Amino acid sequence: MANNDGAVIIKRIKKSGHGAHHGGAWKVAYADFVTAMMAFFLLMWLINTTTPEQKRGIADYFAAQSISQTSSGSGGVLGGTVLGQAASRGGGAASFTDKSPPAPPATPTRTKDEGTHNSSSAAAAGQTADQQIPSDDHLARMAPSNRDEQFASAAESIRQAMQEMPDIAALSRQVIMDQTPDGLRIQLVDQDGKPMFAPGSSEPLPYTKKLLGVIASIIDRLPNRISISGHTDSTPGESAGSNWQLSAARADAARAIITSAGVSNDRIYEVAGRAASEPLLPEDPGASANRRLSILLMKEAPPVPSDHKL
Repeated sequence: MANNDGAVIIKRIKKSGHGAHHGGAWKVAYADFVTAMMAFFLLMWLINTTTPEQKRGIADYFAAQSISQTSSGSGGVLGGTVLGQAASRGGGAASFTDKSPPAPPATPTRTKDEGTHNSSSAAAAGQTADQQIPSDDHLARMAPSNRDEQFASAAESIRQAMQEMPDIAALSRQVIMDQTPDGLRIQLVDQDGKPMFAPGSSEPLPYTKKLLGVIASIIDRLPNRISISGHTDSTPGESAGSNWQLSAARADAARAIITSAGVSNDRIYEVAGRAASEPLLPEDPGASANRRLSILLMKEAPPVPSDHKL
């Protein structure tokens, strides 16, 4: 009996099913949260460090009016189809549009000898002619769309030409192109440390001359007239009216470069100095972006054919 009295050992095993249920999914969710917070604070830091000019350039780059939904098929100004969208009206020269009213329908003359057969034949012929020949009103509605496509294609060609030249590719942030009710507006804006003209002078800097030459080579392919205007900030000049004189002199200097690059003098519609009357950033009149050069490729009605009858 003494040999059979052994110690009884009870072994209890604790099952840890709770940990296996959750696994490591919480770690993945926590890592995603930390990544999102890091991206958020990085975005806040970038917004805080950019200048107002840079913010406007980024906004204009992603705006619908400054990008094209499709690329040009042949790479040229008028090649392919590029859709554009008109932007809000900005400062610049007044619109000069020649709108010709559509020709009234011709009223056929009848004689008493004409019968019903001739009347029905004329009506049928008139209906067939209306189906084959578009009316003047229809052509007038089509013209603005074609001009918008040409302007969008020209803007895209200017961007491509700038990217192909390393010495002026960095200026793409200082070139703002948008379509206004007056036409395609190309603005060359100053940036802190990177002006387009020498301070207080109407002499364009070397890279500005090269940039104007690129723009002239593109707009020379279109027949539209051109309006050039200079703008300054609100900082008063050395003498009364000097900002008006300076902005006008800069606009005229740009005109000389554009015409020397091949654009006909007959296409220059206006050269004007606006001084600080039309700031690009009204909330900050002294900002460097207000010092700019505006080149407007005017949107006009197509010329009326010589045989057109009203």
